Amino acid sequence: MIHLKSISVREWNEKDSENFPFTLEIVKSLKGIEFTSPITFFVGENGSGKSTVMESIACAIGSITVGSESVKTDKTLAGVRKLSQHFRLSWIKRTHKGFFLRAEDFFGYAKTMRQTQEELSRDLDAVDDEYKGRSKFAADLARLPYRNELHAIKRRYGEGIDQRSHGESFMTLFQSRFVPGGLYLLDEPEAALSPTRQLAFLSVLKQMLEQEAQFIIATHSPIILAFPEADIVSFENGAMKRVQYEELEHVKLTKDFLNSPNSFLRHL
Repeated sequence: MIHLKSISVREWNEKDSENFPFTLEIVKSLKGIEFTSPITFFVGENGSGKSTVMESIACAIGSITVGSESVKTDKTLAGVRKLSQHFRLSWIKRTHKGFFLRAEDFFGYAKTMRQTQEELSRDLDAVDDEYKGRSKFAADLARLPYRNELHAIKRRYGEGIDQRSHGESFMTLFQSRFVPGGLYLLDEPEAALSPTRQLAFLSVLKQMLEQEAQFIIATHSPIILAFPEADIVSFENGAMKRVQYEELEHVKLTKDFLNSPNSFLRHL
């Protein structure tokens, strides 16, 4: 399902042009983006601007975030919020479902969840100390809100996303927060995923696409980029262009390295 059909970019004034992200070559050349597949990949070298464009789209949509501040208040997004004000969104079917997830937000979220569970457990212990000698009924009432919160976390994430490997934790978080019919923006999800987990991630993507989800994903991973019939948008030389999987430098380099690693390593 394609929810977001296209983005057109209105011109900005000269004063804006002096500040980030308007100084980026990719932003200077950005006129619009068409989404013609339920899954679109952004690919490019570090510093090519793909994350900046992704963040600007999230701000323009007003995406829910996972494990970070709102896109409306996050200070790290102050510049891209200004850029997003020049984005005009065209929808086939407007959706308010979905979320925006950056790799660093996932690791921060896992840490926060662990701290929350530890604090709730300490609060439970404090209730036990405070209510010693009082009725069981009163003690149970005092424990109830803390137990309910711990139960809600366990119901959604199992024993806790911090108690698994990064790959398992990411998949648990991703699947538990998924809602059919949503628009999902993911920035470098492979950061938490081994090659095996990346294959599992592709399988999950397929299932979610069958539930009317749309994805825009920034990635370096040749495995994730191989998803069938996805649109691949390459950020190169300050411009965006659609490319085929076999044309990607990431793919060519990975193939060449795996076929003959010594030919690369001997130059170290």
